[in-house]
Amino acid sequence: MDATLAADERVDEGGRLLKILGIGFGLAICIGATIGVGILRSPGLIAQYIGSPWMIMGAWGLGAIYAILGANVLAELATTTPKSGGPYVYTHRALGNYWGFVVGCCDWFQTAAALAFLSVVFGEYSASVLTPNFAGGRVMFSVAVLVILSILNWIGLRSGSEFQKVTSFLKALALLAFVAACFLLGGGSPTPSVVSDTNVAAGVGLVAFVLGFQLILGTYEGWQGPVYFTEENRDPGRTIPRSLFGGIILIAIIYLLVNAALLYVLPMSQLAGSKFAGADALSVLLGPSSGQILTILAVLSILGILNAYLMANPRISLALARDGLLPKKFAAVNDGGTPYFALLIVTIVSAGLSIVGSFELLLAISQFFAVTIAILSTLSFFALRRHEPNAPRPYRAWLYPVAPAIVLLLSVLLFLGFAFSNPFPSICALVVLALTYPVYRLIRSKA
Repeated sequence: MDATLAADERVDEGGRLLKILGIGFGLAICIGATIGVGILRSPGLIAQYIGSPWMIMGAWGLGAIYAILGANVLAELATTTPKSGGPYVYTHRALGNYWGFVVGCCDWFQTAAALAFLSVVFGEYSASVLTPNFAGGRVMFSVAVLVILSILNWIGLRSGSEFQKVTSFLKALALLAFVAACFLLGGGSPTPSVVSDTNVAAGVGLVAFVLGFQLILGTYEGWQGPVYFTEENRDPGRTIPRSLFGGIILIAIIYLLVNAALLYVLPMSQLAGSKFAGADALSVLLGPSSGQILTILAVLSILGILNAYLMANPRISLALARDGLLPKKFAAVNDGGTPYFALLIVTIVSAGLSIVGSFELLLAISQFFAVTIAILSTLSFFALRRHEPNAPRPYRAWLYPVAPAIVLLLSVLLFLGFAFSNPFPSICALVVLALTYPVYRLIRSKA
């Protein structure tokens, strides 16, 4: 039986997912799940790898092109199978139960690890300003933000989605204000276009460029946000593609403007050696008072991503449970349209990891999983085109099969690049992936 039909025959406990979302939420979740503190932190290291201002700007533009190529594939998958849950849904339909289970596990794991990491960063920023002399301040704020946002989303989809719209708008506005301040108050870096200004650059060779480009792609990660809510969209055939492409274009514009502003304020020698380029730029512009402004920018960025992941993760669990790959309780939806039990579990796990704080390896493993998901999602695209050529496709990927093949090739290259540059996390990730099979067999035997 078709996996989609089988999923439809399962009945959720309690309420049902609400079909109330539109383009506003789609853009907000795309921007909110993507733009974080990384855009203010990573330009320094990227400049160190790439070295040339023009190549830096070009690399950020290439990152946007790669995201658009990926959105071209994902938009067709999401509109062909308009169910909430993200890449798991398409892989399950195209490649079967086991590979769907692998993608679902990878996706759940990486979002849970990101929630823990981001809550710790939020706690560090908040504690440094509000409770600098309290030893437990970081943990208190880390757990508190997860609990408060979980309650907000437990109330229902409307409250969670409205909060996402507000935080995403404020985040974009704050970054544009940062750009304006750089150009209005900055005097311009002495010689921003001369590569020889810095001796710390790792060079503009292929290896250095690839390392810098990997960081850029990490900063773009999150644009897939709208596809986790396809079933809750009033008109997914139109809204999902517009949310993905529109969101990526807006993100790219903001990223390019921020980098141009940093290059305007900081000379390459300072930018390329900076561990936190945004902080250095604000320090040049505003002096000692820049710390508080930076904290506000960081908190706004993190709140939007935390809320986006807390909304998306439970829908992965819901989709798995609908297909009998998790206990039925994970598919329970309250009257507000929230998978409340799934939300409770991810909140507990993420809060626990944030208290312990020993999740750096988990975060590295999750990056490996993200590339695995991209590969299997693209393979699902080709499988559905082959096995279900006549299936309704409100959106059809352009330049088929060339553009999707480019996405697959780049995803495989990134997979290999991560495996060679991060061998220990990659080995751990492969062990975890291998363990999914006996777990899957156990679940199926009890189904």
